[in-house]
Amino acid sequence: MLIAVGGLAAMGVTLGGLLGIAARYLTVEADPLEAELQAMLPGSQCGQCGFVGCQQFAAALAEGHASVAACIPGGKATAEALAHRLGVSLDGHDVEDTGPTVAFINEDLCIGCLRCANDCGTDAIVGAVKQVHTVITDVCHACGKCAKVCPTEAITMRPVLPTLATWHWSKPDSSLSAS
Repeated sequence: MLIAVGGLAAMGVTLGGLLGIAARYLTVEADPLEAELQAMLPGSQCGQCGFVGCQQFAAALAEGHASVAACIPGGKATAEALAHRLGVSLDGHDVEDTGPTVAFINEDLCIGCLRCANDCGTDAIVGAVKQVHTVITDVCHACGKCAKVCPTEAITMRPVLPTLATWHWSKPDSSLSAS
């Protein structure tokens, strides 16, 4: 029995060492531009841009195969930041800046079919079969998938109302005060 345990241990150490050497010599260097672009994206992994997630979208942006205005949850600010980093021009008509939104479920219309919960990528929708559902607003990333699959149209995307912690005073236009 000790021979079997010793043999397995030796084989584990040998194979682990070979994997470590292979990882060092066969590693693929990541594009630093892709990592930078991915850090600029919201990270919601919603797929509204037409790609599986933010990593694939960042790779397509780095290669020039995607529009900077494709990220819907990121909005206009993300599109402008991506366009500035990539050095491309952004057409203002491509991006609609609706501000931050969150899903809202009208409980009078909800039938508890679970279609919305199954499509939610962040598990922001809580509920059970044939029970009323609700949205955890802190977790919702406003991808809108749940609103598209709801058969009773009980889900709407509502703007996030400013709170004392999120409200900011708009800075006055400096060109007006110069005259």
